Amino acid sequence: MPDRQPIPDIEDAHLDGALLGLLISDDGQRPWSEDEIGRELKMDPSDSLNRLYGGGLIHRLHGFVWATRAALLAEQVAV
Repeated sequence: MPDRQPIPDIEDAHLDGALLGLLISDDGQRPWSEDEIGRELKMDPSDSLNRLYGGGLIHRLHGFVWATRAALLAEQVAV
């Protein structure tokens, strides 16, 4: 029986969630550089950043990223 490979959409969602969690953390710094995120999560954050930016959940400027107000509010409502 072959090993099951993770479903890319689910794996992507987990990575995106981890990255967004880092950005909206109360004790996290804002803004984060893309390099800092890569070091913190031990991964290349490019694809996740692109998905989160495309979804309107983060702002990007000159290699720095931070959560949008909508992302922060959604986190508060979900708790």
